[in-house]
Amino acid sequence: MGKKKKQKSDKDEDAKLVVRIEASLRDAFIEACQAMDTTASREVRRFIRDFLARSGKEP
Repeated sequence: MGKKKKQKSDKDEDAKLVVRIEASLRDAFIEACQAMDTTASREVRRFIRDFLARSGKEP
């Protein structure tokens, strides 16, 4: 059976965050993510959540 997706609440909305970085840094990051069987988007979201938790600014 397939995995169930977590349903979003009405207040959850997707948004884009545009970040400019060097192409070589982006490529190395994507390659590392693929090697770890994850995605760049997932890891950036995890970084943001961890950063907010450490800074005491959790939403």
